[in-house]
Amino acid sequence: MATKSLFVDNKTFDISYEILNGRCKKDIVFLHGWGSNKEIMRNAFCPFFKDFRHIYIDLPGFGKSLNTYELKTEDYIKITSEFLHLLNSTKDVILGHSFGGKIATSLNPKNLVLLSSAGILEKKSFSIKVKIKIAKFFNILGLGKITRIFRSSDVNNMNEGMYKTFKNVVNEDFSDSFKNYKNNALVFWGEKDTATSLESGKKIASLIDTSTFISYDGDHFFFIKNTKDIAERIENGIL
Repeated sequence: MATKSLFVDNKTFDISYEILNGRCKKDIVFLHGWGSNKEIMRNAFCPFFKDFRHIYIDLPGFGKSLNTYELKTEDYIKITSEFLHLLNSTKDVILGHSFGGKIATSLNPKNLVLLSSAGILEKKSFSIKVKIKIAKFFNILGLGKITRIFRSSDVNNMNEGMYKTFKNVVNEDFSDSFKNYKNNALVFWGEKDTATSLESGKKIASLIDTSTFISYDGDHFFFIKNTKDIAERIENGIL
């Protein structure tokens, strides 16, 4: 594991990362989802893609990449782009899970792999709508601290900067980004995913002209039990 310091938009970020197969000339970059870290991606994919330099990154605010700034998805895109530039990455393949999928798509790699990517607006459940209305009411009354009890489990134990970041990135429509991506793409999904629905996956695949959609029996982390098949499909499909 290593750390590289970046200076982006007058902010300093210390990015924790790990590289495997460092002598290989082609790159595959792994971007984890919200609340996750590079270890989950590394543990799943490190046995595969022997001809590629693996780049595993802790995005700011996750794993060992600490962050207290309020950020937006475009900030994550800038930071990740600058980081890959410093590593002289060829961006042959970028694989993104969930939140990482939005970043991966926007980086416009030669080949894109999405695992249950975020980026499609979905209808909120009735209970979520009620929580939002109650939280807004308390904020109006100046009782913002009380709203902590309504926060998503995705932001438990996070500092205020990362909570504000979560609010910035959680409800984004990246349909245009998917539509504008013109290179090869594989879109993988869990059929029992409740975080990003199967219908969202099908929509993303329909927006990307040169994409293939494959689903598996599993939830939002379906890829952990299906890594071998996913890796073979990537190697035999888009590579």
